[in-house]
Amino acid sequence: MKPQRGELVEFEVEGEEHWIKLKLKDGSVLKFKTIVTAVFRVGNDPNTGLPIYMVQSTNVIRIVSVPKELIKKPPSSETYR
Repeated sequence: MKPQRGELVEFEVEGEEHWIKLKLKDGSVLKFKTIVTAVFRVGNDPNTGLPIYMVQSTNVIRIVSVPKELIKKPPSSETYR
């Protein structure tokens, strides 16, 4: 099935963008959120007639804390020469 070209739909974010806090089993704490970058209307559902939307997004990850034992010294710059 060939993908349809969508119509770019302008949008504005209402409400707050929320971070999800992730506590990993290794002791690290991350914050994660998805940011919508574009919305496209790509047609209508043949059964309901409702519009079909495709959302383009990107993920942002922020390291809040990491146990000291997981931090490793970066290799010297000599390694990359």
